[in-house]
Amino acid sequence: MKKRLPVIFKGRFGLCIALSAALFICLNAQAAARDLPDSSLMNSHSIIRTISGVVTDEKQQPIFGATVGVKGTSQGTITDEKGAFTLENVANNAVTVFTYIGYQNQEIALTPQTTALNVQMSVSASKLNEVVVIGYGTARKKDLTGSVTAISSKDFNQGPLVTPEQLIAGKVAGVEITSNSGAPGAGSRIRIRGGASLNASNDPLIVIDGVPLDNNVISGSANALSTINPNDIETFNILKDASATAIYGNRGSNGVIIITTKKGREGALRISSNNQTSLSEKTGSINVLTGDELRQIVGARGNAGQKALLGTANTNWQDLVFRNAVSADNNLAFSGAVEHIPFRVSLGYLDQNGILLNSNLKRLSGSLNLNPHFLDNHLSIDANLRLSNTKSQFANEGAIGAAVTFDPTQSPYSGKEAYGGFFEWLDPTTGLPNTLAPRNPLGLLNERDNHSSVNRSIGSIALDYKFHFLPELRANLNMGFDNSQSDGSDFVPNYSAFLFRAGSTGGQYNVYSQNKTNKLLDFYFNYTKELKEIKSRIDATVDYSYQDFIRDQPGYPSYLADGTTLTNSAIAVGTPFKTQNTLVSFLGRVNYVFDEKYLLTASLRRDGSSRFSPENRWGNFPAVAAAWRIKQEDIFKNWSFISDLKARVSYGVTGQQDIGQDYAYLPRYTLGDNGAQYQFGNTFYATYRPEGYDANIKWETTSSFNAGLDYGFGNGAVYGSFDYYTKKTKDLLSTIPVPAGSNLTNQILTNVGNIENTGVEFVVNVVPVRRADFSLTLGFNLTYNQNKITNLTKVPVPNYGGILVGGISGGVGNTIQLQQVGAPLNSFYVYKQAYNENGVPIEGLYVDLNKDGKITSDDKYLYKTPEPKVFLGFNTQLSYRKLTAGFSMRAHLDNYVYNNVSSGTGTYTNTFNSNNYLSNLNRSVLSSGFYNPQYFSDYYIENASFLRMDNVYAAYNFGKFINNKIGFLLTANVQNVFTITKYSGLDPEVAGGIDNNLYPRPRVYSLGIGLDF
Repeated sequence: MKKRLPVIFKGRFGLCIALSAALFICLNAQAAARDLPDSSLMNSHSIIRTISGVVTDEKQQPIFGATVGVKGTSQGTITDEKGAFTLENVANNAVTVFTYIGYQNQEIALTPQTTALNVQMSVSASKLNEVVVIGYGTARKKDLTGSVTAISSKDFNQGPLVTPEQLIAGKVAGVEITSNSGAPGAGSRIRIRGGASLNASNDPLIVIDGVPLDNNVISGSANALSTINPNDIETFNILKDASATAIYGNRGSNGVIIITTKKGREGALRISSNNQTSLSEKTGSINVLTGDELRQIVGARGNAGQKALLGTANTNWQDLVFRNAVSADNNLAFSGAVEHIPFRVSLGYLDQNGILLNSNLKRLSGSLNLNPHFLDNHLSIDANLRLSNTKSQFANEGAIGAAVTFDPTQSPYSGKEAYGGFFEWLDPTTGLPNTLAPRNPLGLLNERDNHSSVNRSIGSIALDYKFHFLPELRANLNMGFDNSQSDGSDFVPNYSAFLFRAGSTGGQYNVYSQNKTNKLLDFYFNYTKELKEIKSRIDATVDYSYQDFIRDQPGYPSYLADGTTLTNSAIAVGTPFKTQNTLVSFLGRVNYVFDEKYLLTASLRRDGSSRFSPENRWGNFPAVAAAWRIKQEDIFKNWSFISDLKARVSYGVTGQQDIGQDYAYLPRYTLGDNGAQYQFGNTFYATYRPEGYDANIKWETTSSFNAGLDYGFGNGAVYGSFDYYTKKTKDLLSTIPVPAGSNLTNQILTNVGNIENTGVEFVVNVVPVRRADFSLTLGFNLTYNQNKITNLTKVPVPNYGGILVGGISGGVGNTIQLQQVGAPLNSFYVYKQAYNENGVPIEGLYVDLNKDGKITSDDKYLYKTPEPKVFLGFNTQLSYRKLTAGFSMRAHLDNYVYNNVSSGTGTYTNTFNSNNYLSNLNRSVLSSGFYNPQYFSDYYIENASFLRMDNVYAAYNFGKFINNKIGFLLTANVQNVFTITKYSGLDPEVAGGIDNNLYPRPRVYSLGIGLDF
């Protein structure tokens, strides 16, 4: 079946080829025009000479590293430690341009007599004129009415960061970023102002250079964002309230993160190299018994059979499966301009080894950016192309749990060839692997080869034309794509005990592949007009947007290690899968400014999603916001200590359709499992079964209110913001149980329920010292967020029990969390543990909460939640001459974790069983004394509040060498420096709140060398 693609996308790279050809024609035409002789130009620029001078700040201190260039040419240089510069071969009537971060740009026209030029630069006014990307355009920071945070590269977290979101962890109020594990390339759970959905996605929309990415996973990739090189990123713009996010309508309910990558700039060719080498180490271990301790306990409490199983070793299995891992990250970038066409080309190679044996990520990435201007700067083109290949080696993470439970009295190796030479528990009767026993952790790691390769390309071209006859009117066409092709295999040899099959060849050889295509077309008009006679400015935008997603996954057989299929059933050949989702949107937005004091923004977006039926396909998402620049009032204008004071208020509605199912409103049939077959003669055929569906499924909508205050004092020495917000989500896209009697399914996806989030954000940045040779910046942010479920049923149901969620290991189908009206999301649902007079828990005894004289499930209660009520970020940066240093910290308060590692391995029955094997014990058993599992006891719900030092860094700029042409920068960094917590487990930061053998986050030491040519 051929893919149905619009004409402009015919062929996978047809768009790229066409655009490249167009650029080539424009470049050659412009170059040819330049080659024509022009006597007037030759006369006006016939005088050339050398210009030198000194650049200083507002206190007459020299500025080191300021850029000095000649406008419209590639000439340029950088000031030295004394602020001095020299420009050679400068033409008559040239214009010099002076730039430096944090200071206002200056342009100075030269006269024929100018040979010396000393320049004093002024501090930028509290960053108020910084341009912020807001979606379908930009705005000056001082003109923002919504809650938007901009983070530039100079404020990013430092160190060997593999995925983009790590650059801003802890930097933005209201944004909680929790890494899912310490595995190479592992992703993060990102939450902006709390989750707004139960079963639909709670992930924010991420837009890279104008291309909104697909939130669905890429097969063979630990994290879709791991295919993107963080070294190419220039800025993050985080849109948080509905006024800001409603511009993206159907995908803005969970906030929007707009990523802008680095661009080329006019000036001389610049080559930069950044190379980092890092060492990762394990920060701790699960607290289990040693071999001697286990022998002592079994010797005292075990029977003869159990004692006979004891070995003589003292094996630390956790030390065996983990390692110190060396990684390297190398990046090279070229930037400058050719024929006044700015460009940037980058190459990157990452080789990241995980601390768990056999885990590795290799990423080769490249990018190209062109941003020329034509037709007297009326036509601007911004073309971006990003290519990456990631090769992942996935370790068998089951070895982490096995290392916790495997008998420490046994040696790792058996001394025999069977089962790869690894010690395994065997059935005493058959001599075959004991199917109930855990497997050797080293065997699990060394006898499995699970690897993948993912190719990804993200490209876009934006053509922005300012009409000659009406310069206030612009037309913008943005076309983009996000394609990925992945394949992988998972092999286990037939001699492995891991997948041993008695009486047949064992092991496995499974292969998979996936193709994903994401196409984008945006076209909008923007009209901006200054109406000076009425002190007004208007900025209006109308837009059409089209985005299409296709996923195609071929079907493959399931093979044994020797290449034979796993079974002879029809289902074994694999089920090919192809799906498509299309979004179409219309948008209108107006920004109005009066007297530079009063600002108003209104927008309306109408979205259509193919995931809903024609009757429910379209949704309308309005938003309105207003701001008052109090500082501009006459009474405050002369108050020099107030540099900024602005009040904001907004309200808006956003939608949600990211449910992971593209045809949830249609009746459909799916293949049954291996047991669902029908026999005709000697052949068995797989049957199809109907799936439950709701034909009336529709948009989930979130209404948000935000009130905020931006402030700045002392000419930017102190600045920040305060925000109060509420988010109310209705028509939740939820999976709920179906009443008994349905012959289709036990659960169904439908619209039911409501959730509320309420919170406060506070940000303060302080610059107590700001001199040319010494500066200090301190940043602090605090977020309070409280969520609550307000409805879970379509019609009122008295005493509705709620929906069980949060699966745990131990037993079959056990859960530990509950969604219930009036409670926060994912609240723990447990028994209240009873204790003796010494504070020791009494096994099997719980508090009879309903006072009926017996302990039943009715005595369970909601106790604590995994999400922090308060999370904080703190960062600082100090610069002294050529030295820069700083650190960043985060804290979570009042978050709780269910310690599933302790509940699963902290009972004596793990060792004293009748299954002919021994298991190790979590040391918590020594204090609890539990013999049998107590999975549902609140004893295992622990306070996981923490303070984590994320990173400490230092950099020394040695300046320029070799005729002032090569810059040299040396950096040092430590990540995951320390964590302060009362949590007894390995790491208190657990996304979702259930700790079950998480791949530990390593401590990483790194050294880096940066070169600029």
